Amino acid sequence: MHILERLQAKRGYLLPYHRMLAAHNPELLARYDDFYEKLTLDQNLLAGRQKEFVWIAILAAAREGVGSLHLDRARAAGLSTAEMETSVALAALAEAFPAFRFGIEHWAAWLPAPAQLARYLALVETARGEVDPALAELALTVCHGIRLDRTGFALHLRRLMAAGGTPAELSEALSYLFIPMGANLLIEIVELWLKVCEAEPDLPRPY
Repeated sequence: MHILERLQAKRGYLLPYHRMLAAHNPELLARYDDFYEKLTLDQNLLAGRQKEFVWIAILAAAREGVGSLHLDRARAAGLSTAEMETSVALAALAEAFPAFRFGIEHWAAWLPAPAQLARYLALVETARGEVDPALAELALTVCHGIRLDRTGFALHLRRLMAAGGTPAELSEALSYLFIPMGANLLIEIVELWLKVCEAEPDLPRPY
């Protein structure tokens, strides 16, 4: 079977770069497809529902409209419309966090820092709804990583571990960034994770 026929049968679609690589370097396309299949089609640690919940948050954070196929995969995995909306809402809250961080860092003399943080976390809990806390924290940790927000990443890494999440699950969730956002960002996020653990040795390291 031709490489493009195999991709079409497996994924249900073909992208322009698939056609380009098939024309000029089919071996590279075949190896890339093996990587893509293991990364995002196969089930690794995260079940389908968990995986697509995280994917939706990543795509919202990345403003990646091409990835809308993950909404179809989310429905197929059993995610409800409300759960998909929750994923988008959590990605939005990760972007709102810098305003809270600014208030905490600069206005604590007027607005007590614990109260400001509590307001942010109350919004998180409202947005989370019925979604499992560990899954919500996983998506938030990834979204704060995308923004390279050390304070937010550390906050939600602590909450993720407290909710029963694992470093391996976070590693898998972060690995999805290879596709929409690239390896360079992933390098920076893992370095950020290491710096957080240097400051808080009780938190699990990425390796």
